[in-house]
Amino acid sequence: MKPLRAASMAGLGVVVMAAGRGTRMRSSRAKVLHRIAGRPMIRYALDLARRVAGHSVAVVVGHQADQVRQAVESVLSGQRDGAPVHLVEQKQQLGTGHAVLQARPVFVSGKGPQPTAYLILNGDTPLLQEATVQDLLRAHRSSGAAVTMLTALLDDPSGYGRVVRRSSSGTHDRASADVVKIVEHRDATPDERAIREINVGTYVVDGGFLFAALDKVEPHNAQGEYYLTDIVDMAVTQGYRVSAMALSNPEEGLGVNTRQQLADAEGVIRRQIRARWLEAGVTMVDPSSTWIEADVVIGQDTTLYPSVTLEGRTVIGDDTTVYSGVRISDCVVGSRVEILDHCVLRESQVDDEAHIGPFVHLRPGVLVRTKAKVGNFVEMKKTDLGEGAKANHLSYLGDATIGKGVNIGAGTITCNYDGVHKHQTVIGDHVFIGSDTQLVAPVTIGAGTVIAAGTTVTQDVPSDSLVIARVQQVNRAGWAAKRRVLLSNEGSSSSKLSKGRKVSAALSAKKKKR
Repeated sequence: MKPLRAASMAGLGVVVMAAGRGTRMRSSRAKVLHRIAGRPMIRYALDLARRVAGHSVAVVVGHQADQVRQAVESVLSGQRDGAPVHLVEQKQQLGTGHAVLQARPVFVSGKGPQPTAYLILNGDTPLLQEATVQDLLRAHRSSGAAVTMLTALLDDPSGYGRVVRRSSSGTHDRASADVVKIVEHRDATPDERAIREINVGTYVVDGGFLFAALDKVEPHNAQGEYYLTDIVDMAVTQGYRVSAMALSNPEEGLGVNTRQQLADAEGVIRRQIRARWLEAGVTMVDPSSTWIEADVVIGQDTTLYPSVTLEGRTVIGDDTTVYSGVRISDCVVGSRVEILDHCVLRESQVDDEAHIGPFVHLRPGVLVRTKAKVGNFVEMKKTDLGEGAKANHLSYLGDATIGKGVNIGAGTITCNYDGVHKHQTVIGDHVFIGSDTQLVAPVTIGAGTVIAAGTTVTQDVPSDSLVIARVQQVNRAGWAAKRRVLLSNEGSSSSKLSKGRKVSAALSAKKKKR
């Protein structure tokens, strides 16, 4: 075998394949844009590539190139760590070998040294771990191979390309280091079909060999496509070594080509996420029903009850309790917070020692400050609820700034929308608002004010005022007793409805006479 220089991490270029359509997904969306645990699938391969690359990363886009490019740029936004990323487009879908060729200008530009080796990753293999890739790179360096492949041993390899190895004696041997060829299932002999080792599609290739070999690859199929696997045959033909490393956990090699495989990958990653947070000191009463997305952060001694869903970039502090049926998306929740059952929180912030729920809906833009309380059937939107303030029952608070120690009575609403524009309500510190109050925005309530129950506030209120704005109560003594007498004197032939009408008419007549 011809020896090749060992690959160096410092000179490692990475190609991420993200150009395919994924027809078996039966989707109008590019395959790598489908989400797993809250992240687009491409994110997993991209994050891995940036961690291990010592040179740069090329992402090859093709189908729905603009959308995939946008997803990649969104991932990179605000991230400073990791290797630089370049996007290249495969304008014609001419196979995996052709796709890798599109990345050549990223690495072979004449400006600076070229990579000593290339790692080729698939954008649809989200379960691959960095530790495995590091092992693959070490295996490549120690073997001196032109190509080192990642493989998996499956109980049922039907449909996959088989990895055929050869021992020094010339016989086929799946345990030896040398690979003879990759043979597709449909082309395999009975002996080859008995091989359980399959090609995962992840490769490390010598820097001087990759593009020189791809330039010589020719299409040998009806589709006119250039296959990356052809470089294996080319290396063997030229007398170079091709080695392979089998995955210790075949699950890592799972490629997502169908909705079922998407669901399988989702299940694996969610289990990994739960295991990580359990190890970090989070209690889950029923881990199997707890859904935590990949970018969520949870503090120590926080307890999650069954059927909790944590999504997006949610951050939860220490010693917080989240009860059953709660969904939290893109929120910051402090420490020692209690969130009771069946609440929905989106794009909001809940500070330390606040109390939320049950059945609370926090829409985007809400800030619940320290020790504030939001009780059952309260909905809030773009509202700042002050420290120690309380809105315990059946209220809607939108576009409002609410001071410290405010009490919001049951049934209170801020009338923030006039049919065209939204308006602000400002409530000063230590205001007491009675039940069934309507605050017609724009309006400002001064500190220390008391608003009587049933009041409709339409004007600004100075501090320390009493506000009463409701219809004056009228009591008519004896009216109910007279009504009962009249009802009892009605003839039995009249219906209850006609009785009620006659009694009302009689009472009205007596009122007019007075």
